[in-house]
Amino acid sequence: MSSSESPENQGSGAGSQPKDAVPAWQPPRVVKRDTAKSPHVEKALADVRSKIYPRSVSGIFARWRIALVVITQLIFYGLPWLQWNDRQAVLFDLGARKFYIFGMVLWPQDVIYLTILLIISAYALFLFTAIAGRLFCGYACPQTVYTEIFMWVERKVEGDRVARIRLDEQPWSFRKFRIKATKHIIWILIAWWTGSTFIGYFAPIRELGHDLFTLQLGPWQWFWMVFYAFATWGAAGFMREAVCKYMCPYARFQSVMVDDDTFVVTYDNQRGEPRGGRSRKVDHKEAGMGDCVDCSLCVQVCPTGIDIRDGLQYMCIGCGACVDACDQVMDKMGYDKGLIRYTSGKAIKEGLTQSQVRRRMVRPRVLVYTGLLLLIGIAFVVSLANRTTLRVDVIRDRGSLGREIPGGLIENVYQLQIINTTESSIQLDFSIDGVSGAVVRMANEDTASVQVDPASNKLVPVVVQAPVSQVKPGLYEVQLRAQGTYASGQQVQVDEKTSFYVPQ
Repeated sequence: MSSSESPENQGSGAGSQPKDAVPAWQPPRVVKRDTAKSPHVEKALADVRSKIYPRSVSGIFARWRIALVVITQLIFYGLPWLQWNDRQAVLFDLGARKFYIFGMVLWPQDVIYLTILLIISAYALFLFTAIAGRLFCGYACPQTVYTEIFMWVERKVEGDRVARIRLDEQPWSFRKFRIKATKHIIWILIAWWTGSTFIGYFAPIRELGHDLFTLQLGPWQWFWMVFYAFATWGAAGFMREAVCKYMCPYARFQSVMVDDDTFVVTYDNQRGEPRGGRSRKVDHKEAGMGDCVDCSLCVQVCPTGIDIRDGLQYMCIGCGACVDACDQVMDKMGYDKGLIRYTSGKAIKEGLTQSQVRRRMVRPRVLVYTGLLLLIGIAFVVSLANRTTLRVDVIRDRGSLGREIPGGLIENVYQLQIINTTESSIQLDFSIDGVSGAVVRMANEDTASVQVDPASNKLVPVVVQAPVSQVKPGLYEVQLRAQGTYASGQQVQVDEKTSFYVPQ
């Protein structure tokens, strides 16, 4: 959501600064309250209190961020509206304890698939971090995406960096109130839309609009809609970089997953130092200066307010905004791009080319993560493909293990819990093996057949009867068989073991 504003007069003159660099980044002012406190503690407290005004920037990485914002939000906002077999394509119906995912119905018994999916997501995150650091944070993390959307609205309503700083410094007036109110109204509308879409994954979204305006939403629906909308408004509108710097646990443990060969946003200090302002007419190399003109644009565009020239920091989300800003300055100065770039720490130390750095990506850590991810992913797909679409659980009637009934028959009573996990109805026929002459029929009926609706479960009482003349007292291990054909034409057969008791 970055605007296409290009830095003005960047690095064009001795110690030159862009026009809006007058209130440019400055080290936070530390207010001493207790001389016994460490200066590091004071600076940290000052950083928490200071507000960051990121400057807009254009460039290849800004375009990538815009593309990811559009793609992720098209998926998030659009997915609940897709229909599949006359129902919502993706619906997590917690009340009915069913998850509908493009024709596949998952039940509580399928929780193992959710576990495997979480493991796959974790290993994918480990792999991406080992290869390219916090790439997910910079481009696809919901916090980053919604912050980009809210900042885009803020720039459209209040203006870019300098205009926002001046507006905040002005005393309250009708104009300032109108601008701030307009911004927050748009933010709240976006947050409300986001919260409504969120609960649309757990309740039919096509009915939510009517239920919302007629105030017929359930208490939990109201709670989660308001909670998610409020969280979006607060995190993307106010907390922003504080979430990435102080609340996100990923920022803390990423250091154990990166090494000197990881692709991260890096400042080439060997090329850039000593930094300083200069005229484009001066040969800075003869003057003993590095390529960095010390314009501070890399700090002004950073959404977390860090100076990448101080080295890789856990607060860096790898968004590449500083790369775009620095490349523009290098163009204006006539220097080679890449003073700040995606590369590895080893590349800076040893002067490796980008092709050499890419070849070093294939290393033991990456191979292990990739192998585990492929192994678990293949197992997940194979398991889903071979997943049983019909489940039959046999429950014995404990109140009547076995009894003799008129007609010279021994009868056992069972309850069958039948779960149809497909979107097609099925007609099931039952039979039994293991006892000579035994037959199955529905309780109080003469048939051994039952129909189960799509994506539903059914509790069916059945009896198994065997002639007294063909069985001896004792416990028999039998196999109850359910077989049938779905409305779609697919045939299925399920065998379940149970026992048949013949009393003395």
